[in-house]
Amino acid sequence: MRARTVRRWSVVHTWTSLISTLFLLLLCLTGLPLIFHHEIDELLGYAPQPEAHAGAARAMPQVVAAAALAADPGRVLQYVSWDKDEPGVVMAYTNSAPDGAPDNATVRAFDAVSAKLLGPVGVGPMLIVLKLHTDMFAGQAGKLFLGAMGLLFAAAIVSGVVLYWPFTRRLRFATIRGSASRRVRWLDWHNLIGVVTLAWALVVGLTGVVNTWAELMLNQWKATELASMVAPYAGKPPPVHLASLDEVVARAKLAAPGMEVAFIAFPGTPFTSSHHFAAFMRGDTALTARLLKPVLLDSETGKVADTRALPLYLQALLISQPLHFGDYGGMPLKVIWATLDGLTIVVIGSGLYLWLARRRKRGPGRSDAFARRAPVPS
Repeated sequence: MRARTVRRWSVVHTWTSLISTLFLLLLCLTGLPLIFHHEIDELLGYAPQPEAHAGAARAMPQVVAAAALAADPGRVLQYVSWDKDEPGVVMAYTNSAPDGAPDNATVRAFDAVSAKLLGPVGVGPMLIVLKLHTDMFAGQAGKLFLGAMGLLFAAAIVSGVVLYWPFTRRLRFATIRGSASRRVRWLDWHNLIGVVTLAWALVVGLTGVVNTWAELMLNQWKATELASMVAPYAGKPPPVHLASLDEVVARAKLAAPGMEVAFIAFPGTPFTSSHHFAAFMRGDTALTARLLKPVLLDSETGKVADTRALPLYLQALLISQPLHFGDYGGMPLKVIWATLDGLTIVVIGSGLYLWLARRRKRGPGRSDAFARRAPVPS
């Protein structure tokens, strides 16, 4: 590789890293506890615990819906969900209106057998950490900004890979020059840890970018696929009464054999139309449990109106969300994710240190033109 090419890639690596450094540190530091969010909530007493019901049948969905409405008088149901990882708990989302803002929703957990109220969900310190990690309390604009930082991070990783060979070609792999200066030792550690975490950082960075586009993807699906599914109901008056949730769940299961209900979206919510319930069905394997299939049902009769697979971009989103936080393999994968997250923090911090050390070494009397003759990746 020519010296001019190396300098250009060094500029790309330096500035994509520097611009995104502060926000990447924020994402890594907040992402670390989020990997163990369930365990932390349990430790702090914010995770609802179901009652013991050995062999007992689950409460009917309509009973849970009635309990949710009784717990929040004057509000409406938006969603009822059954978490595959928490079979003893059913969660209900209520809001002031079917299309109410997500931040105004109240989420409560109910015992899956007795339908007894177990407590609120999504409260406590982990909610603050989650908001910082996803949008920095800035809504969709914050999500898109963090997505842009994720793309810069990906560019920094790619440029770092390009620069790895020119700067390490005379060294054996994993060489740490102990007799060299502290700056050179940190450069060796920066390069080594960067290579070790390369694949993980790229996967987590890009899945994070995809997650920031979730709302845009949902809007695209609503404007295309969902609009086509509900087109026969255009111009019809709003429903006078709603079908029983029991019937809706039963018919949805018949329409998607071998699948179970992940959550029900009530008419008028962002995941469906004002004329339909939407039952989002999931499979029973580690992968298919993440890939949802919507079944639309008439809000008054409960009859199936349409069902079709989600487009590829939404399937990619559903796969990327748990992969981003290491939710596929239980505690062993979470520990691996946390370790790699910690190593990435070291890479980011050492890169910042190398850049600052190079500027100090350059001194006030040395020009940028002189310094560019010997670029060092940061």
